[in-house]
Amino acid sequence: MKAEGQQAVDRFLSSVKVEFNTFLNGLEPKAYEEAAALIEAARAGGNRLHVTGIGKPGHVAAYMASLFSSTGTPTYFLHGTEAVHGSCGQLVAGDVVVAISNSGETEELKATVLAVKRNGCKVIGVSGAPGSWLAEESDVFLPAGVGEEGGPLNRAPRNSILAEVLTLQALSVALQADCGQDPAQYIRCHPGGALGQLREDENALEGRQTAC
Repeated sequence: MKAEGQQAVDRFLSSVKVEFNTFLNGLEPKAYEEAAALIEAARAGGNRLHVTGIGKPGHVAAYMASLFSSTGTPTYFLHGTEAVHGSCGQLVAGDVVVAISNSGETEELKATVLAVKRNGCKVIGVSGAPGSWLAEESDVFLPAGVGEEGGPLNRAPRNSILAEVLTLQALSVALQADCGQDPAQYIRCHPGGALGQLREDENALEGRQTAC
């Protein structure tokens, strides 16, 4: 690695430490109550959860759909741009859509959110800009903002992605706890690999059913 590269890494890691800790220290568990309640009410009515985003947040959306699904909340990835070209067909009125955008002003996501709302769905916005278009259009808003991205040019999404992932991971924890998912139910979703094995202290739970 060249000296310039090492210096860039050092600056980035310092930026992560400052931005991540600042963001983490500002979070409160109560902030997730409204979002969790919206999702749980939709599920109780037979509706579903979807996650969408444009660009890098789109990759976050795919990961979060997988994480929510594996922890007791069946969730679908909604392609950020294909949504306005037919993929909104996966939505039904009463569903909830989590929309992720750092700026909250991305034009493609605006079109998707408007289409989602026209299909009768509720929106949970996740953005680093509480005063953004997305925040205003959301039924529930979860802030995920940082002061800088870190790295050369301070443009490519880095720290903001960490904030978005942490915000939605925390929401997944709330939903999993409220669902009451136990180890037996969890491993039914993970039959392969180490996650698909009951631990020694969990063997007595095998075969139990949960409310998920």
